[in-house]
Amino acid sequence: MNIYVGNLPYSVDDQELQEMFEGFGEVSSARVINDRFSGRSKGFGFVEMSDDDSAKKAMDELNGSDCQGRALRVNEARPREDRGGGRPPRD
Repeated sequence: MNIYVGNLPYSVDDQELQEMFEGFGEVSSARVINDRFSGRSKGFGFVEMSDDDSAKKAMDELNGSDCQGRALRVNEARPREDRGGGRPPRD
């Protein structure tokens, strides 16, 4: 299951994000999303867990929990929507 983690402190890195979820089960991947220009964290990330029951338990227990003074938002990730942008097709 792919999990969205929002309102992360900007100091949290991939390793720390993974460690938050390891207590609930096996973490396949954990990634904090960074701004492509500045390299600074955007304050959210994604965690992939192979076991859905472990993922649901992690979401239930971590949603609203405190991380360095910030209340985390943790829920199942939705598929990314095409927001347009980019270059128009060439003729």
